[in-house]
Amino acid sequence: MRINKNDQVLVLIGRNNGKKSRVISIDKENEKVTVEGVNIVHKFVRRSRRNPQGGRLSMEMPVSVSNVQLICPFCSQPTRVGFRFDADGTKYRVCKKCKADINIISRSKKKITKSPK
Repeated sequence: MRINKNDQVLVLIGRNNGKKSRVISIDKENEKVTVEGVNIVHKFVRRSRRNPQGGRLSMEMPVSVSNVQLICPFCSQPTRVGFRFDADGTKYRVCKKCKADINIISRSKKKITKSPK
């Protein structure tokens, strides 16, 4: 998945269209992300020991990952994300507009050679 937790994203579709916010959590299996302050629903709960007052709770629901776009931390524009491999095998996430490395995804796995005894 090209979007990670704590990334700044732009919402493309829905009543929150154009809103910039932070990703709270990711569901890779269903390809959904939960974005802070976006797609808020109200859940009505009964009184209980856990919730003694009862009433209406506001909570964020997940949005499809295709409905958000990453905002590059360097050029501050909504952009697509690509990947780049370094010469030593390190994998980077890259902004498609400014070609800047956003972050490291995985480090290279160095081969361990055994020295003869």
